[in-house]
Amino acid sequence: MNFYNKIFSLALLTITAFSACSDKKFEEINTDPNRPNNVPTPTIILATEKQIMDNVRHLDFSLNGTMLFAQYYSQNIYTDQSRYDIPKNYSDRYWADAFKALSNLNEVIKLNTNPVTKAVAAAGTAGTNVNQIAICRVLKVFTFHSLSDVFGEIPYQSYAGTDPSFEALQQNPDNYTPGYATQEKVYTDMLNELDQAADTLWKYQTANTFGVSDVIYKGNNELWARFANSLRLRLATRIRTKLPTLSDRHFTDALTQGVFTSNTHTAAFKYSVGAPNEAPLYRATVTANRKDFAVSHILINSLKGQLGPFTSSDPRLPIYALPNKNNEYIGQPYGLPLDAAGINGPTDISLPGTLVNAADFSEVLQEYAEVAFLISEYQNWSDSEYKKGVVASLTRWGIAQNTAQSYADNLPAANKERVLTQKYFALYTQGLEAWSEIRRTGFPGFLVKPNDIVWARTTPAGIVNYRFVPLFGNGIPKRLYYPLKEQSVNRANYQKALASQGDDVITTAVWWNK
Repeated sequence: MNFYNKIFSLALLTITAFSACSDKKFEEINTDPNRPNNVPTPTIILATEKQIMDNVRHLDFSLNGTMLFAQYYSQNIYTDQSRYDIPKNYSDRYWADAFKALSNLNEVIKLNTNPVTKAVAAAGTAGTNVNQIAICRVLKVFTFHSLSDVFGEIPYQSYAGTDPSFEALQQNPDNYTPGYATQEKVYTDMLNELDQAADTLWKYQTANTFGVSDVIYKGNNELWARFANSLRLRLATRIRTKLPTLSDRHFTDALTQGVFTSNTHTAAFKYSVGAPNEAPLYRATVTANRKDFAVSHILINSLKGQLGPFTSSDPRLPIYALPNKNNEYIGQPYGLPLDAAGINGPTDISLPGTLVNAADFSEVLQEYAEVAFLISEYQNWSDSEYKKGVVASLTRWGIAQNTAQSYADNLPAANKERVLTQKYFALYTQGLEAWSEIRRTGFPGFLVKPNDIVWARTTPAGIVNYRFVPLFGNGIPKRLYYPLKEQSVNRANYQKALASQGDDVITTAVWWNK
């Protein structure tokens, strides 16, 4: 068992042990058994980072959801989710686990603010109270932002914000029916949270917080500050058409203070080769032996230079996908009708690549390539930042620097379509962010649309054309359904959210996309 397996096991064992204690014992020590107040904060952070990434890349949410919406993958047995028949309970786990992670982060903040516990919380390698709080604020924003982009209005909680509509995570007494905050308020506050957290982390940039229990950055405060500011770029870009002045202020301030400038700054959670801590895709395709997700013909053909604005073969193709039995890269046609889905067997088409499907894969929260593309867009499609983004993406996937630079140098000059298409290639495996960018920008323009022919199959009887016919909606989903539990337990606030935002259907756009 390697070091991270031991830490993961310790985190789970510790939390389980506290949860399993008798009520009588907890009454004696005046501790709530559902809140592990005495667990060291580094242990909570380690477990929570994994919980956040497990949730965003989980089978139902990612493979059956966002990776299909972005048309990176295509189903080759059951095609319901490819055609947007999304079970309403798919949202349940994603919502619940996100709020569990948020509760854990809030617990670390409480331990670092409570006069009774703050000294113990800062003991050993944990780091100072203010730095622990700042990192938790960054992770909370990442998690709330991931929730809001999926659903729109959500229950929200802020460290510094005082808006009365921020009712999530309330305790003493617990609030089981929090109101929903508008997405405009959520985004405005998230940007402020990142701004303040970055200020703290830059102030103490040489300090180390949480040590090796922080899998993402090994406790490096400067890298956490850069991540906070880079995330500000993403959020500011998302709301530029809605709140241009606020967007510009945060974008320019974050750039001035410091964002990602190389792949060494990328925020990523590296999984382990040992059970049960392998990467989510590995657990789905290797441990569970699922072969019903292949790389789509959209991604394969565009990387071949046969689709979209680029005509040369992309060096990432043999990394993103495996060749089929004939040593060819063949994508599964996206969104086939059910009776045609299984015609291509798993060996006939390209499955996810070896590196992508590794047990110890590093799942990205945000990477430098994305930041370069965001800056290119902000600078009216800057060619230099565009090329930096391309090189950064290729080298992050292990392609030699000179090969990456040569490929970038030979690309056509930057414009909106080319920058956003290269950004789409770079966001591979990051289904949620790719889906959000598709909704925001409408690019890539070559994604499958209703009634498009996705496969012209040659048969003895002639050519059979298969068209893409969604089962629900009129194109790529604009959001997901709220969890069923919210519709029953928190019905009054759920209905208020619908009155404000629109019907709870996949065709209702979230605020920043209206």
